[in-house]
Amino acid sequence: MNHYDPEHAPNPEQWLALDEQERIGLAEEHHHIARIKLPNLKAHAAFHAIVENQIAQNLEPVVRAMTRLTAEGLSRHEAIHAIASVLAEHLNELFDPAVNENNSASIYNAAIERLTARSWRGS
Repeated sequence: MNHYDPEHAPNPEQWLALDEQERIGLAEEHHHIARIKLPNLKAHAAFHAIVENQIAQNLEPVVRAMTRLTAEGLSRHEAIHAIASVLAEHLNELFDPAVNENNSASIYNAAIERLTARSWRGS
């Protein structure tokens, strides 16, 4: 696999066969070629890679969210950003000592299940 386009799901087997740095590099390259200006291209690309990993690994809440968000009118690329926004918020919350790490995955999954195109656009 030598090309990434967030508007088209990568083949899961090919995507997961890549090294994590290769996945991030492909996402960086896409944004660079598309001349999308970002404050931190590496971080942005890493979030793309994480969301694509979750989809390729068939993490059901994320797969359902992708389907729901695109059905609600987001492009696939926008849906990746919406899911990544929930992921970023979740990661930030993990730094809170009051958060119980034992139920972290269920908290993330519940937040993904609540995500809608409307809620993301309003955030």
